[in-house]
Amino acid sequence: MSLLHVIRGALLVSFSIIFTVVLGFGLPVFVNAIAKYCGFPETSTAECIVGVYLIFVLYIATPRISRGSVKVNGKAVLITGCDCGFGHVAAKHLHKMGFTVFAGCLFKDQVGDGAKELEEMNSDRMKVLQLDVCSEEQVEKAVEYVKTHLEDPERGLWAVLNNAGVSTFGEVEFTTMDTYRHVSEVNLWGVIRITKAFLPLIRKAKGRVVNMASMYGRMGNAMRSSYCVSKYGVEAFSDCLRYEMKAWGVKVSIIEPGNFVVATGILTRDIVSTTAEKLWREAPSGVQEEYGKGHFDKNIALMRSYCTGGLKDIQPVLDDITDAITSRRPFTRYNPMEPHLWIRMQVMTYLPALISDFLYF
Repeated sequence: MSLLHVIRGALLVSFSIIFTVVLGFGLPVFVNAIAKYCGFPETSTAECIVGVYLIFVLYIATPRISRGSVKVNGKAVLITGCDCGFGHVAAKHLHKMGFTVFAGCLFKDQVGDGAKELEEMNSDRMKVLQLDVCSEEQVEKAVEYVKTHLEDPERGLWAVLNNAGVSTFGEVEFTTMDTYRHVSEVNLWGVIRITKAFLPLIRKAKGRVVNMASMYGRMGNAMRSSYCVSKYGVEAFSDCLRYEMKAWGVKVSIIEPGNFVVATGILTRDIVSTTAEKLWREAPSGVQEEYGKGHFDKNIALMRSYCTGGLKDIQPVLDDITDAITSRRPFTRYNPMEPHLWIRMQVMTYLPALISDFLYF
């Protein structure tokens, strides 16, 4: 273990101890001062600690409180990227709830397994359509298809779930401009293209736009610049759209999943190996020499470990998608992820970069 890792570990432990001590002694004093200022009788130190701890436990343990639900009957949703992963599962789940689902699949015309499985449900409320979010022509055809097959076009379309996406990796000097363009074309411009096309129908219904971003839309990471760029853009677009749509009664929500690579299969060890070979092969000779194969292989090993970790159950994401579409008062952001990733996201989002950079990089 390097000296730097030892120092970082010692600092994290020290910070935890200091924070615990400050919280233990300072919190009761602070709570008592607030109570006194508000005209309430002061409480004892023990009561303050128990009270704060009880609130913390209730916050962690209590299931999400219902904020009212919309009626599902007669409502329709469009979902992109239904060939596999989140989109495929969400399409079946929302259909089961009673929604009419327009499931956009990239490989429908090629009789892909995901599209075929949805079609074999043989339901009038499951409508599978060919949809490449990068194709203006296919998006236009999808709009016409949805208009034609809506139960009542005047009521509009209740929700759009922009789920289609791709993922890749590579350090900046190993990542080609074509890769940057492709990832953003799907993950960012695809979201914008679909949203703009279907927004008139969403406004009619005073419905929902739900955009699938990522924890990497809130924090950067080494080896993930092309993906982060696209997801940061989704976050910015969603925020701007939310401000504009408030006047129309349209709710805009962002889902920010953590590591669900194992659950979705969006990155596998085989994909990592294939991508790594391509990255090294296409890198300029000068970059290969200066970075070195040892450095490159070390980063690829980290990506392989990333692909075998994370959450294996999609249910947390599915629950958040459902809430964003059906709750009368949906949240702006949903964070289905492991606790340590949630903490990291808060640290990197709200603390000075000097601190977060030292802790994580």
